[in-house]
Amino acid sequence: MPLEPDRTAEIGELIGRLSAEDDMDRETRGRLLGRLARLLGQSARRAGAAGVARGRWLADLMVEAAPHIPIRDLETLSAHHHGLTGEELADSVVRVASNATTTVGAAAGALAAAEFAAPPLLLTAPAQLAAETLVVAAIEVKMIAELHEVYGVRIEGTGTTRGVAFLSSWARQRGINPLEAGSFTSALGSAAKAALRKRLLRTFGRSMTTLGPFLTGAAAGAVLNRTATKGLAAAVRADLADGVPAPPPPPPLPGSFPALKRAPRRKRR
Repeated sequence: MPLEPDRTAEIGELIGRLSAEDDMDRETRGRLLGRLARLLGQSARRAGAAGVARGRWLADLMVEAAPHIPIRDLETLSAHHHGLTGEELADSVVRVASNATTTVGAAAGALAAAEFAAPPLLLTAPAQLAAETLVVAAIEVKMIAELHEVYGVRIEGTGTTRGVAFLSSWARQRGINPLEAGSFTSALGSAAKAALRKRLLRTFGRSMTTLGPFLTGAAAGAVLNRTATKGLAAAVRADLADGVPAPPPPPPLPGSFPALKRAPRRKRR
């Protein structure tokens, strides 16, 4: 049975809030992660072991959460980052996102460390990993969306359509081709869903480092998240910087003819 609509909405709102607030204090972040983990535990039991293991459950939750991920436009971004523009603004966006995923990894590790000796950990650990996975994914999706704004590749449409577009970009670890930007719909295709499930399962596996004893999991989770976020940002920025195709040549003026290429000369034997 699916989770009640109001609980599903709360999961999406929690993921959106945890991905939105850059300066959230550690106590609030830990409390919200704990609440999210409890809701995910209830949802996982309803989804069943097969849905969870194949990544379908995580993918469905991520699609539901996508419209709740806040995406700031270029003007708002520049104002939030003290008037920075261009590459400096992109650097700042990546730095904030890396710090956020680092903090989430540390918070999830600390939460696991606090419950490490308790029997309920065996039941709550998968939900904690899912919470970290979804929040880290949401932060990185938000970063990708804002990098597209910085590089002038704006995706138009509803919140759901834009969310789906940037989810697909996150799953493929690539920037969006501006020539294809208008072809996105409010639903993911089968190939995009498969890529999203695969990427979420990889992120879920990376999150397992937070279950290390005491605070070693917090340190490992923080480092791995930061490294992965920076690597993703570098790949997307390279696409956005080089992916804008050159404009077509202007049409010939009336009465003029395009220059013909001279055929290469044959070599004499």
